[in-house]
Amino acid sequence: MERNESPDATYTRTWSNGRGEVRFFTRADGSRLRYYTVGTGPALVLMHTVRGQLDYFQRVIPQLWDHYTAYALDLPGMGWSDIVPGAQYEEPQLRAAVVEFVRGLDLHDVTLSGESLGGALSLSASIDLKDRVSRVVAFNSYDYPEGGKRGNWIARLMITAVRMPVLGALFATIEPLPVLRAILRGGYVDKSKLPEDFLAELSRSGRRKGYDKVSRAIFRSLKGFDRARERYPRVSAPVTLVYSENDWSKPAERDRVANALADVQRITVPRTGHFSAMERPDEMARILRDAA
Repeated sequence: MERNESPDATYTRTWSNGRGEVRFFTRADGSRLRYYTVGTGPALVLMHTVRGQLDYFQRVIPQLWDHYTAYALDLPGMGWSDIVPGAQYEEPQLRAAVVEFVRGLDLHDVTLSGESLGGALSLSASIDLKDRVSRVVAFNSYDYPEGGKRGNWIARLMITAVRMPVLGALFATIEPLPVLRAILRGGYVDKSKLPEDFLAELSRSGRRKGYDKVSRAIFRSLKGFDRARERYPRVSAPVTLVYSENDWSKPAERDRVANALADVQRITVPRTGHFSAMERPDEMARILRDAA
């Protein structure tokens, strides 16, 4: 297991204005999840996208730290959380990590929120945390077939290649910065909103030993998030379901999620792609403040 003595805060310090702390949460198996916490008020747990880390919310958190105590999480193996050899990254394992995190910190009256994969996890984990969660705010929930392959031809090519048997392991080790940039831009309407310094940070964390195996496992697990949608009728917390106008999901797929939920408010963010926390952070922050 790759371990640092202290959680990496190098990049987080560039946007957090000296506020908050970067910490590790140690799980029952001894592996650790990096998280950033800041602010006052009710608990807000934020979960990032596929191929992301907690710094994905760098433009949103400063608008919330006077309204919430925010906990932004690096999901298992991602960002600077520990990489565990042989670990699985299917929906049940990622969900279990979120549940363990919330229970381990003994959080109550929690708003669970996330974007993309994080949005799907916020919905599914709320079922296991129903005694602790007061609301779910899910942005561009990633719970449909193909997903990121709809971004552009480069994303389709690379995701397909990484999922291949045998050769996929080789493709997972190939992630030059121009390719990563091109793939992520498939999730933006205004492609200038993808910060180059954040892109460089993703590349830095992605060079860790074993990260290629994590990346491949995540992309191969995404069909499981489609299947996990079957859990949504069991969500008991009120849900704010947010989709960007130009998200990868199709209208029928958005309706299918909304129709599975008992208590749901729907919001559409205009002229925005899949990565709304970066492209329209003011709107994400406003929606979360309203939820508070």
